[in-house]
Amino acid sequence: MNTTIFGTHQAHTLAQFNTCLKTGNVVGGVLCADGHYGYSQPVGGVIVYDQQVSPSGVGYDIACGNKAVKTNLTLQDIQTNLPQIMDDIYERISFGVGRKNKEAVDHALFDDPDWSVFREIGTQEHDRLKALARSQLGTVGSGNHYVDLLVEEKTDAIWIANHFGSRGFGHKTASGFLNLAQGRAFSDKAPGEKMEQPPTLMNLNEELGDMYMSAMELAGRYAYAGRDYVIDQVLAILQADALVEVHNHHNFAWKEVHGGKERVVVRKGATPLAPGQLGFVGGSMCDQAVIVRGLANDENERAFYSTVHGAGRIMSRTEAAGKMNWKTRKRLGGKITPKQMAQAVKAYGVELRGAGTDESPFVYRKLQEVLDAHAQTLEIVHRLKPIGVCMAGANEFDPYKD
Repeated sequence: MNTTIFGTHQAHTLAQFNTCLKTGNVVGGVLCADGHYGYSQPVGGVIVYDQQVSPSGVGYDIACGNKAVKTNLTLQDIQTNLPQIMDDIYERISFGVGRKNKEAVDHALFDDPDWSVFREIGTQEHDRLKALARSQLGTVGSGNHYVDLLVEEKTDAIWIANHFGSRGFGHKTASGFLNLAQGRAFSDKAPGEKMEQPPTLMNLNEELGDMYMSAMELAGRYAYAGRDYVIDQVLAILQADALVEVHNHHNFAWKEVHGGKERVVVRKGATPLAPGQLGFVGGSMCDQAVIVRGLANDENERAFYSTVHGAGRIMSRTEAAGKMNWKTRKRLGGKITPKQMAQAVKAYGVELRGAGTDESPFVYRKLQEVLDAHAQTLEIVHRLKPIGVCMAGANEFDPYKD
């Protein structure tokens, strides 16, 4: 079995990775340097199967990903207006859990034939999911999801980037198929899922596995449509054109050829990076982001052409911000104070809208450290510095286990 571990990891992350390697028709696995403990499969973990897929490995935020575009503007063009621009972005784009878009968004995606998968499950489920998807297309959500403005290191060119996934549609798709795999009805309220549990597996040569793959791929196209919409909104605010586009995703299962055979590669919080392929990887709000390109070598091949999707958490949300009292909407006992966070953001020079201390720069590794661990598999094409960051407000609960 081909397995590769980049960087250093906590014992419970390694134990979870090993459980995944021992469950099902596994032919290999990778733990990226930004890896940390996740639901069923570590975030930053890659598990490669023979004719099986793991919906718990893909997770709840199906096809969460990043889109970045280089604009025709430079820092000089927007610097004096940056506070107003960030106000406009925060006002126009819908951030937060369960939010609906402020205007109806239609898309050819809603005529996609793969919606028939949900009609097979039931007309009511099909109609409910499609209505939810329509209402949330182009909303960003909460947790570590964002819209950023960044400046390119060497040219001062302005980039726009975002990070989010398939929203409530993806979440309900994941929970529904996990229910079906456990013999429950699609719409049942599942019992409390524990982070530490073996992967749920489906065989691709069986109806349920085939249906899941079609539904997952539809959720992936939905996530791409949402990120496209949000980037277009920010381009309109800036009155800018996009010159270069980089769009990639994680939390997905890909059919790929490795070792001369078709495999199913489940990447949870890991970016596909085949030779020549570009990817956007963001750090914390007070750290660089990068455009990377995959290298054609044995090291990248052994990594199943996979790399990091971010810097990786080193502190849980509760540890950073404290335990939430949902009656008072206040947190108590967190290690990071709002004052500490505000000082760090000011010192780095970021115009911030939203975000709580659970997304502060103190809870993430330094991006360069995890990139160094993967240095043999990728090259850095552009380095970008965030100058504006928009996220959901503090104390928003994030149910999408990214």
